[in-house]
Amino acid sequence: MVDDLERSPSGASERAIVVRVILPEQSIEEDPLKELTGLATTANTKVVAGLTQKRVKPDVGTYVGKGKLEAINQLVDEHQADVVIFDNDLSPAQTRTLEKVLSVKVLDRTELILDIFATHAQTYEARLSVELAQLEYSLPRLKHLWSHLSRLKMGVGMRGPGEKQLEVDRRLVEKRIHDLRAEINRIEKRKERQVASRRGHRTVSLVGYTNAGKSTLMNALTDANVITADKLFATLDTRTRRWQLPNWGPVLLSDTVGFIRELPHRLIASFKATLEEARQADLLLHVADASNPAVFHQIGAVFLVLQEIGIDAKDTLLVLNKIDRPEAEGCVDGLLNRYPNAIPISAAAGDGIDKLSLAVSDSLSRTFLDLDVESDIGNGKLMAYLAAHGEVLSKRFNETRVTIHCRLPEKFVGRIRDPDTTIRPHQSSGILGSATDIEDATVEDVA
Repeated sequence: MVDDLERSPSGASERAIVVRVILPEQSIEEDPLKELTGLATTANTKVVAGLTQKRVKPDVGTYVGKGKLEAINQLVDEHQADVVIFDNDLSPAQTRTLEKVLSVKVLDRTELILDIFATHAQTYEARLSVELAQLEYSLPRLKHLWSHLSRLKMGVGMRGPGEKQLEVDRRLVEKRIHDLRAEINRIEKRKERQVASRRGHRTVSLVGYTNAGKSTLMNALTDANVITADKLFATLDTRTRRWQLPNWGPVLLSDTVGFIRELPHRLIASFKATLEEARQADLLLHVADASNPAVFHQIGAVFLVLQEIGIDAKDTLLVLNKIDRPEAEGCVDGLLNRYPNAIPISAAAGDGIDKLSLAVSDSLSRTFLDLDVESDIGNGKLMAYLAAHGEVLSKRFNETRVTIHCRLPEKFVGRIRDPDTTIRPHQSSGILGSATDIEDATVEDVA
């Protein structure tokens, strides 16, 4: 970076100017700088001024136009700013030119998000993912980072006068990237095995825009005591808890990292292991902040991320959170008009939680059959099979027979082929699908 930049005192918040260039293909929120201001605040900077510009295309050299660049320079001088943060992705050359003109540090959207992720990463897995994303981001910018140093590396033990410091560092970064990818690949495989081992349990995953209230909802549903905060990206690590679902039984509920508009692709790739819970879930709960004026844009942004990781077609329930806030009064009706099957709740106040639980039970039941399976009392193989692939709700015994009330996926029912075993729909079934086409059968190769 620029060497002679003035810095804020150690430990103090840096003073930031936030800038956004709005291009024709981009949607414009009511307050186009609100999200960037929130990101900057989360990164422990104090936003002292902001500026937007509409352009047909970015300026090749500085991204903004000449007039706006002068305006930014005036704001920097007026507010004694330490950093200028763009809500756009800048090229290394643009960053270098802007820093030369403005004489302060310049960050783009991706670098800001990476900084926040680095601050909030707690687990080994998350820290590796953030480091990989940061190194992949910095690799093409090494020339800029080392522009203030001598380009020759000389001395005893070095490769010789022809070796450039830039080339040494590039090799070191590439080696570290290779090692990180190998380690993260091992973590991904372990995570896949771990998630696959839960196939005997129904799984639900919370997804949504950052700060939509996913962790608060998880606490309301499971008493998980997950740390919550009114800030962006408070959760980076997946947490899974048992949720005792009414009229259903226990399911596994997972909280995941929040999404954001234009989430950097390298972050999505780096956090593949963290998102494995969502990829393998039977049902997604898409939590949206109904009190946010940009909620429609946020719902669309989440869908694009789900599309990018290949799970946009998965069964999903839209959950409209924070309906108890005054800001939500004018938004909820419009949201329900567009998304009539959405479920309005307040995770903090507990409103709508019962309705959400019933909707989840109903959604999970679409591929399950509610059955009474009657067989010989000594048919342990059948009992083990039902417990492994479904959910045993109750057992009734007489002298020689047992009737097992269970929920079983349709695909596993057809594997039961024993002439001494009878399968029929459970008489009091109210939530689950019909099993009228099931004939008498038994267990064959069910071990």
